[in-house]
Amino acid sequence: MSSENTPLEIVNDSVSKKMGLTAETNGVHQHTTSKVSTAFERWLIQKLLKSIGDPQLAVELWDGQIIRRHDNEMHRIRITKRSSLWKIILSPDFEFAERYVKGEIQIENSLTELLEILFQAWRDRESDSKFEKLLTRLSKRSRSLTAARDNVHQHYDLGNDFYRLWLDEQMLYTCAYFESPEASLEEAQIAKMDYICRKLCLRPGDRVIEAGCGWGALAMHMARHYGVSVIAYNISPEQLSFARSQARRTGLSQKVSFIEDDWRNIRGDCDAFVSVGMLEHVGPENYQKFGQIIRDSLTPHGRGLIHSIGVNWQRPLDRWTACKIFPGAQPPSLKQAMELFEPNELNVFDIENLQSHYALTLRHWLDRFEQSAETVRQMFDEEFVRMWRFYLSSSIAVFQTGWLQLYQILFAPPTSHSLPSTRNHIYK
Repeated sequence: MSSENTPLEIVNDSVSKKMGLTAETNGVHQHTTSKVSTAFERWLIQKLLKSIGDPQLAVELWDGQIIRRHDNEMHRIRITKRSSLWKIILSPDFEFAERYVKGEIQIENSLTELLEILFQAWRDRESDSKFEKLLTRLSKRSRSLTAARDNVHQHYDLGNDFYRLWLDEQMLYTCAYFESPEASLEEAQIAKMDYICRKLCLRPGDRVIEAGCGWGALAMHMARHYGVSVIAYNISPEQLSFARSQARRTGLSQKVSFIEDDWRNIRGDCDAFVSVGMLEHVGPENYQKFGQIIRDSLTPHGRGLIHSIGVNWQRPLDRWTACKIFPGAQPPSLKQAMELFEPNELNVFDIENLQSHYALTLRHWLDRFEQSAETVRQMFDEEFVRMWRFYLSSSIAVFQTGWLQLYQILFAPPTSHSLPSTRNHIYK
């Protein structure tokens, strides 16, 4: 092939100059024009960067061309294939993550810091409400009982051996509570469980229902340290097997019952109702029904606590996370969460946002995950490692930049007077 420019390349170069593109080569000598990026492609990258708020980063292409909109770039992304670029341009919210997982995007320096820059830039841009509404319509996924079981299987039944590599000793997979930044993950998770118990004012002899109990740590903590009896519901066989084994090992089987069933089938009376990390999977269309089940379960003097990831305004979880990590999940806005309480005459007494605690929790998880990355690679494969690295890193970024919140909502029936009039008991 001739080394002279083709007519198309001459036009592209002319267009590039007219558009004022900032592009430079990275010392890469091109032997074939088929691999050379076009001016139109470089222009599209400029437009994409502008559309997400002009973050301070540069994009290096497969041919060594570097596209930047700032002189003081903080990070650099390398796209190794032309096809990857077009996939990202056509669907950036999904394909950026997917191309990283496939190894077609290379990141210099910290992935977490890069994602924080991207999310902050995206937050600072002018919101397009029509686009957000379109995403909401397109992202709907079934949360029927059958679909809920399938969704849980995809994420929580990956195997206890996998989660044991990077969670704390008691296998808590929800936001911890750091009474000091120096606290270990184990200390912070115990502090979280105590924090919830204090908010609920648990007393010996109370009957507790827990909806979505994970690996059972909170249920056993409540029984062991607060003298309550617990009925805990979950639809993950992997988690329940672990929880029942732990209850037998610690002599708590008489105090804690682990039921393999969905929240829709919760029955019985309780003095306290608690759900930690499950509301995200219930779906806003089911909130009134869930609230009715809670109301019917609580005694007149009962109280309850919901602990859930949340959003500032109504919108779906991003498409990549919803597809690859948490199928069927949709964190609620506070307005949506009130559908549990208002139609069912449940009084809200306290709402606390633990956003910063979740960012720190995730940093601990990511550190432990990276320490076990080779083991995870042997258990699964390289793409699985990159997928979960991206998920944990992006989760840190969205909490750090305020895209996601962590709400604890304390509530009670209108007939209940069991909650103190001050918060002194919470911070004891």
